[in-house]
Amino acid sequence: MKDILIDRDELKKLMSEVFKETLIEVLSQRKDLIEDVLLESLLDIGLVTAMEEGKTGEYISNDLFMEKIDKKIVSL
Repeated sequence: MKDILIDRDELKKLMSEVFKETLIEVLSQRKDLIEDVLLESLLDIGLVTAMEEGKTGEYISNDLFMEKIDKKIVSL
């Protein structure tokens, strides 16, 4: 077996290309992963927004809290 010499820049470029190709292949085969990530992100944004708006020192019911989150998600 022969050794192959490759400089750092070539290796970096090759690894980048392989990573991109692999990522594209995985995401094209598993579109549900993208949907899950987007949904989780929207839920997180809604939660943070509701928490910021709710910094009044007053407590609200769980139902009202979930209603506010749902409204924020819909408005995004």
